[in-house]
Amino acid sequence: MGLPMSSAAWQAVLGRLDAAAALLDLDPDVHRLLRVPERVLEVAIPVRKDDGRVEVFLGWRVHHDTTRGPGKGGIRFHPEVDAAEVAALAAGMTFKTALLDLPFGGAKGGVRCDPTKLSLGELERLTRRYAYEISPLLGIDRDVPAPDVNTDGRVMAWLMDTLSMTTGQHQGAIVTGKPLALGGTLAHAGATSSGVVVCVRAAFRQLELPLAGRRAVIQGFGKVGGPLAFLLASAGMRVVAVSDVGGAVVNEGGLDVAALADHVAAGGGVATFPGGDGAARDAVWDVACELLVPAALGGVITPAVAERLAATLVVEAANGPTTPDAEPVLARRGIPVVPDILANAGGVTASYFEWAQAKQGYAWDESMVADRLRGRMEDAFTAVWARADAVGVPLRSAAYLVAVERVAAAIAARGLFP
Repeated sequence: MGLPMSSAAWQAVLGRLDAAAALLDLDPDVHRLLRVPERVLEVAIPVRKDDGRVEVFLGWRVHHDTTRGPGKGGIRFHPEVDAAEVAALAAGMTFKTALLDLPFGGAKGGVRCDPTKLSLGELERLTRRYAYEISPLLGIDRDVPAPDVNTDGRVMAWLMDTLSMTTGQHQGAIVTGKPLALGGTLAHAGATSSGVVVCVRAAFRQLELPLAGRRAVIQGFGKVGGPLAFLLASAGMRVVAVSDVGGAVVNEGGLDVAALADHVAAGGGVATFPGGDGAARDAVWDVACELLVPAALGGVITPAVAERLAATLVVEAANGPTTPDAEPVLARRGIPVVPDILANAGGVTASYFEWAQAKQGYAWDESMVADRLRGRMEDAFTAVWARADAVGVPLRSAAYLVAVERVAAAIAARGLFP
């Protein structure tokens, strides 16, 4: 099956690349290279179910560009994932790692499945067979996966163990986001949320808005949105609305985030939380706030939603939450957007730190990890804001200018083999 080049996800990436290429007067040869993934591997994953029958799943691993270093990108398990989505996400990782000046290229993986319908044993067998099938692309200095949607440290542990057993060598640096017992880091779990907060603070400074007492709305209350709500509340913001897949909860006086987290952990949806008013899932777009953070899946801010938003600033914690045709609507309305390749880069930055520690065989102090994460995020934000001011373009365009420029410089320096 070939890559569906007409898919919306892939076309969105190409549109942003093309726009950056035009502003940079990018070498046409480099531009052509970046418009096509280096490699797309599609694999069949036969899994013996608990009832004895065999089900075959489809999976992918994509390298978009590895000029700046080994491929880096998560693995997601989702019933709607496809080759084009994985390729688009891999390209996003190329530009995200370049923007943060990390020595990585862009990669991504996915398996089309619904993990909620698999037993623990079936999930493990699926993971291990998928790891084996994509193993020709993986390696400590070739491609280093991490968790993504519906995957976690346990999945990474299975993947690492599979690769270690099949090679006869301990492969501690071949994945990141591992459990602490296998060389993971305490900072990794909340790194994406921490990076978002760094960007929120920096953006509020630039907009000359105080953080304390300002209203925040978070769309999504999962691995990123949950910790983010706590961090924003700890920073003095009022989290006035939160949504998840089942609905939303609104409290203009500010939600008790810790109690909300306990309610969700006990199996409740946010809409049934007694500390606020339940509402439909999309009601969060209409809640007046200074900060809106989309922290779920992509493509949720459409032109219609962009017209509804009652936010001063959008900071994208999810991958690709704003559709390309919604961007001019937000620009016209004067709502700045800190783009995903900057705002949610805390996760891949922490992955870089974990990879470096595993290669060194030496664990850094947790405070050092936090300081280095904050420094990387602040440097990237400063570079993007300065470029946006200098060129007179939105922050997303500026982020792609900085990132594409760095990838192009690496391609020019290495030349073309053979």
